[in-house]
Amino acid sequence: MTALLEASGLTRRFGGVVALDRLDLAVAPNEILGLIGPNGSGKTTFFNVVTGIYAPDGGSVSFGGTDITRASSRAVYNAGIARTFQRSRLSLPLSIFDNIMVGNHKRLTQGLWFNLMRRQAFRREFERSCAEVQSLLEVFEPQLAGRMFEPVAGLPMIDRRRIEICRALISEPKLLLLDEPSAGMTHDETRELMDDILLVRDRNRDLTIIIVEHEMGVIERITDRCVVLNFGRKIAEGPYRSVAADPQVQEAYLGAVQ
Repeated sequence: MTALLEASGLTRRFGGVVALDRLDLAVAPNEILGLIGPNGSGKTTFFNVVTGIYAPDGGSVSFGGTDITRASSRAVYNAGIARTFQRSRLSLPLSIFDNIMVGNHKRLTQGLWFNLMRRQAFRREFERSCAEVQSLLEVFEPQLAGRMFEPVAGLPMIDRRRIEICRALISEPKLLLLDEPSAGMTHDETRELMDDILLVRDRNRDLTIIIVEHEMGVIERITDRCVVLNFGRKIAEGPYRSVAADPQVQEAYLGAVQ
């Protein structure tokens, strides 16, 4: 099967530090791929290069057969790749609805003329957007759907994470990149959020997911396959149980702890 996303020889340096070292990585359509490794192994850098935040120093990235190696973040987003970040990037004073709709600008009719002069069309678009946001929220937490116009400032971390994922999903991406979605949450909250992600995947079999996560129980539970990085290099690849038993992987994690 042709890969949906494929990186070949991908390299990124920060001064004398090689964050990605000739990385070859491919993810198949509809797969949930776990990207794991010790802190500083290049996982988030890979996301940042794929999404156009950093330009690579070498190698290439293709998505759906199209070269996106040096595409802008907007072009990558328009191609069908959405992501979340390790640290929350919600605007706390804004409502749940507004925070989610920030991720949907490619599907909105924008412009002052449209908003002021085509009021009926604007109202229809607003109502459609409300229905889409409500539908997404009901997958994660039905109670949030009834609170769409409340500010996110008072919400617990798990609901904030849910909103961030909804913001990524509202644009109907083909590939979703999740960067440590369980950060800042308890084990119970993490389990709930992973239930949500699996439900989203079950309802949308056209969605492919790459997840960066330090909780190995999460990786074991929800991924189809794992890629392990260390010092920017791929050191293992395969089902979770096989990579967890790999001596190189064990050494990399033990080395990170010492």
